[in-house]
This record gives sequence, C-alpha cells and structure tokens, in this order.
Amino acid sequence: MPPEKPIRIFIAENVMPNRRSFASIIDGEPGFEVVGPAVDGALADQQARPSEPHIVLLDHEKPALDGPGAVRQMLRERPDAQVIVRAGPGGDGHMFDFICAGAQAYLPHDADNGEILDTIRAVALGHSRLAPALTRRLIDEFRRICRAARGDGAAYCAPEEPLTDREKDILQLIVEGKGNRAIASTLKLAEGTVKNYVSRIMEKSNARSRTELAVKSLNRRSE
Repeated sequence: MPPEKPIRIFIAENVMPNRRSFASIIDGEPGFEVVGPAVDGALADQQARPSEPHIVLLDHEKPALDGPGAVRQMLRERPDAQVIVRAGPGGDGHMFDFICAGAQAYLPHDADNGEILDTIRAVALGHSRLAPALTRRLIDEFRRICRAARGDGAAYCAPEEPLTDREKDILQLIVEGKGNRAIASTLKLAEGTVKNYVSRIMEKSNARSRTELAVKSLNRRSE
C-alpha cells in the first residue's frame, strides 16, 4: 500500500464497547483509518463492501454469523483485503477453520492493544501473524494431518526435482508466512515473477497449496 495513503480498517466486532475501544485505538495511530464498524455481525461482509477496507478486524463470536463463511464471502467480494480474526474466550479451536477460509492473522482473545496494532501493521505489509502459542498448535496440527494423509508415517520424500537457490529462498519466506507481495519486496523481484516461482516450487514439491507446501517443508526439517 502506498505510504502516503492511510490503511483503511473495518471493524466487525459484536460488542459495542469493544467496537468503540478498537476504533479509538486504531484511529489514534498515524497512517490508520477506521472506515465503518459493523453494527450487525450477520451483515459484516455487506457493510464492509462500500468502504473498500484494506484490512477487516473480525470478531469470531458473532451469533448470527458463520465466521469462516464470512471470511470467504469478504474475500470473494474484495480479494485484495486482508482479514484478521480475534478469537473469543476458548475460541482457539476455530483457528484452523478461519485460516483455511483465508484469514491472514488470528489473535487470541486476550491480545493487548500493542499486539493488535502490531498485527495490523504486519498484515498490511503482506505478512501473516499468529501468537507464539497458536503457531505451535498450528504446526502440530499440520504435521498430524500430513502424517495421516501419508498413512504409513514415512518420512517426507524430497521433491522429484531439486529446488534452485532462488526457489529455496522463496520457500523459506513462504514458510515464514509471507505473501507474494512481501516476498517480492524482500527479494527485489516483480510480484508476477514471485507468483511464477511459487507455482514452480509447488509443482516440484507435489503441493496443491501454499499451506501444504509449508507443511511439507516444516515436516521434512523435523524428521
């Protein structure tokens, strides 16, 4: 996002005091602009559409809303938006559903103001973000799924074709949760070039998604 333009943030939060608190905190930060809190969680995706936010801060506990479904709908309407989900108490078990739906970050319910603002900044730069405790749970779950999919507990097999040094660099950034835009900026490449590299790496690794690619890489290192 151009630095001279504010980062537009849409707050989809079910509890009015929280909504007002988040709006006050975010609007007080240089370069941030709140563009319209959602009043009705069930209509969050529709309410966000006209304001064209860069980032949606979504409360996962909306009673009338299928949270992961709302994420998918928002991204269908505005695929360049980034979604940050804030869990409710005991809501960490929903993390995998939201990530699969396309959320770029998942915050625990007790995340403090600094963590929320840092996460918004990171996601605006094209990064993904999880609290350390949630990251460990996510990696453990992906390893479990990967081993279950193999069925025999065999060690991860190397790609049929070895990766080039540049492909290894890009794979490492994918594992770190960086999107194509952030990878392009880090490696001084065009975003289209990064997309081509990622497609080639996935083909070499027999991976159907970036998530599977990252899982395979992490699993290979842990064996």
